[in-house]
Amino acid sequence: MAADPPLIVHVIHRLGVGGLENGLVNLINHLPEEKFRHAIVCLTEATDFRHRIRRDDVAIYEMHRREGQDLGLYRRLYHLFRRLRPAIVHTRNLATLECQLPAFLAGVPVRIHGEHGWDVFDPEGNSRKYQWLRRAFRPLVHRYIPLSRQLEEYLIERIGVPREKVTRICNGVDTTVFHPPTEGREPIPGCPFTGPELVLIGTVGRMHGVKDQTTLARAFIEMLQGNPDLKRRARLVMVGDGPLRTECESLLAQAGVGDLAWLPGERDDIPRILRGLDVFVLPSRAEGISNTILEAMATGLPVVATRVGGNPELVTEGVTGTLVPPGDWGAMATSLIPYLEDGSLRQRQGNEALARCREQYSIETMVQRYQALYEHQLTSIQQGRN
Repeated sequence: MAADPPLIVHVIHRLGVGGLENGLVNLINHLPEEKFRHAIVCLTEATDFRHRIRRDDVAIYEMHRREGQDLGLYRRLYHLFRRLRPAIVHTRNLATLECQLPAFLAGVPVRIHGEHGWDVFDPEGNSRKYQWLRRAFRPLVHRYIPLSRQLEEYLIERIGVPREKVTRICNGVDTTVFHPPTEGREPIPGCPFTGPELVLIGTVGRMHGVKDQTTLARAFIEMLQGNPDLKRRARLVMVGDGPLRTECESLLAQAGVGDLAWLPGERDDIPRILRGLDVFVLPSRAEGISNTILEAMATGLPVVATRVGGNPELVTEGVTGTLVPPGDWGAMATSLIPYLEDGSLRQRQGNEALARCREQYSIETMVQRYQALYEHQLTSIQQGRN
């Protein structure tokens, strides 16, 4: 009887809507089933996002981590790893790094850690506490996978990870799901802005912390206050939920432009929403490699993004979009005006973004690189090398 494929246990904080989680689901869905089995360990919980996994053999374990220090979590993880006997444990981001210890104690042969973006409390990676935490767990990790060049250099220069133990792998986007509309902008279900003369400026993402959607709301307000004629065609779409949603709604209402914005909360039809936009904006104060930027590019949208993290790797200034300083709503307002006034600019940059996405950021390329890395690490362990 043939042996089962090696099991990879992916450890994440929570399985919900997000770029990291979307990348994980894409990876599981596209890695060859005959090559690997998968399980997901959620330190807190799993939401209905789990239904995006197309394989029916992926077990999901919810650890329900308690607030503060939950020392019992590590004991539970140790016993879970001993029972599952994975070939690989792959943790992601600082919130799961400590899980490398129970994986090590349980004798997991290959231990991998991914850095997808900055912690919400350390958006620029300057926290000495978090640097020392990463250094403390460095000996337990066989391979690091940063998504951006900035994170790659941070691991090597600030944390002291040997360069040969770092492999940068960018996210990939499924261009069969995210693609341009066939004929003009598609109507978004439930959205009140349907007129062909309108230009829809939009963003998608969790509305809290470093995502900083309030900067986009303030930029929209400032742009209209300085250019009242734009009120006839400028519309704002902000999709996502979280504490910043209420703040954005209040800002827009107080400025008297609440009727020019639509904030529907969390949605599960993001590809269709993107096909209903004209310009995509990412106002984050910190990013790794943004899935939403890649999805917008795959939809053929020009992108206005903050010059942080991996955003400059994705957005080529003046070619596929515009980069602005984080938190600078004045600069963002100024950058949006040309897109409202020039349809040919939107078309040209959107086409360039689409071409670049298809050439460099396909999901096939991402999956091939992860598969090669997993197989290399397993072979190295079998041959007595780390």
